[in-house]
Amino acid sequence: MDPKISIWIIKSILILALLYLAYIDWRTFRLPNAITFPLIILGIIFNWASELRLTSPSSAIIGATLGYGSLWTLNAGYRLLKHRNGIGMGDAKLLAALGACLGWGALPSLLLIASITGLLGGFAWLKWNRHQIHQAFPFGPFLAIAGIIELLWPQLIPTLILPRLI
Repeated sequence: MDPKISIWIIKSILILALLYLAYIDWRTFRLPNAITFPLIILGIIFNWASELRLTSPSSAIIGATLGYGSLWTLNAGYRLLKHRNGIGMGDAKLLAALGACLGWGALPSLLLIASITGLLGGFAWLKWNRHQIHQAFPFGPFLAIAGIIELLWPQLIPTLILPRLI
């Protein structure tokens, strides 16, 4: 099979998994370990064993570690200040899965895209729910959107957006 077709099949499966996770999180405010853990493991294994890898094996391992660790640390700091969680650990596992699949270099773009789309979604959420600011808000769908954008257009932030901001 042509490698270009094979990589699109892999990307399509990952996009379907991200869409499913976004749907689940939007409806239930949960990202199931039964999906996020296998995505982390499969991302590392795929990038380790396949010639069609999306990133180097070391970048996949560092991406999974930094993806989880960054949101865990952010939540730990918030918990120290507010004595409650500010972000779910399912979101951290999803970012770890994206880091495992796309590598640590994609994490800044993923977080930037997820944060911008999350802010826009948050404003819509507040308007829809009549400004109930203390109500929970799912961040997983916006991580999924960022993952899909990064899969389809991996150089969107560095080549198209950053030069216009600088």
